[in-house]
Amino acid sequence: MTVRPRPPAPGARMVELDRKESITLLTGVSMGRVGFTHQALPVIRPVNHLVNDDGDIVIRTHAGAALLATASASEVVVYEADQIDEATHTGWSVMITGTASRVTDPQALSRYRTELTPWIHTEMEHVVRIRAEFVTGYRLETTASHR
Repeated sequence: MTVRPRPPAPGARMVELDRKESITLLTGVSMGRVGFTHQALPVIRPVNHLVNDDGDIVIRTHAGAALLATASASEVVVYEADQIDEATHTGWSVMITGTASRVTDPQALSRYRTELTPWIHTEMEHVVRIRAEFVTGYRLETTASHR
């Protein structure tokens, strides 16, 4: 069965969020999507994450992950997470754009391996940090006349 998207709610609007609020929203969820280039094509993978003290995204991955090739080269990636209520067409969406790199510092590795438990049942020995160089966030809300 195919679900057809509903048209936007009358009076709905998109409000741009500042960096601080965007990072705070990301901190409140544990899952998002990382987008990167693999063999010259765009790839998007769902992953769980944490947000470190600098506002960077931290994820864990396995040895064969395509993202590791990107992280080794410190290429630009994008990370997106959101919470959207399909019934009310309200919620938020945040995108972080920045370079991905492997975490190699033993203390940081130990911390992230303790704090970030993978959702899938496989060895996720590598940790990747996505620097929050550009942060873009939007809140979808209804206008006062349509609440």
